[in-house]
Amino acid sequence: MRRRRGPTVPGETRVKPSATVESAVHFRRRRFGVDNTLASGRVSRLARLMALALRCDELVRSGQVKNFADLARLGHVSRARMSQIVSLLQLAPDLQEELLFRGRPERGRDSWHLRQLLPITAVLCWREQRRRWRQLPTP
Repeated sequence: MRRRRGPTVPGETRVKPSATVESAVHFRRRRFGVDNTLASGRVSRLARLMALALRCDELVRSGQVKNFADLARLGHVSRARMSQIVSLLQLAPDLQEELLFRGRPERGRDSWHLRQLLPITAVLCWREQRRRWRQLPTP
């Protein structure tokens, strides 16, 4: 297997492996009783996948990337995984918005997983999508 030398994408620059980044890091303790959900910046995994799907679609539509297969190769994921992520774009716009702004659970893991949403994305009728969406477990 041959390794490419130089930029893999036009306009990309390579960083020498000997580069060092120094930065000051400050740690603060959370105050008891203060709501830090927005300050923590934690976003649900499905919201991140939805945002990624929107970004991937933008890159392909603008012509910066030829197709989703090239995007999968650049992102080091399989074409099947890229297909799963991009399938979120088939959701009704209001469901996409709800997914983007859905908060994380306060404790434990999120009750929703991508495998639960994929059958909903396969349905073309938005009314039926909304009906199935309401049947998902609530956190």
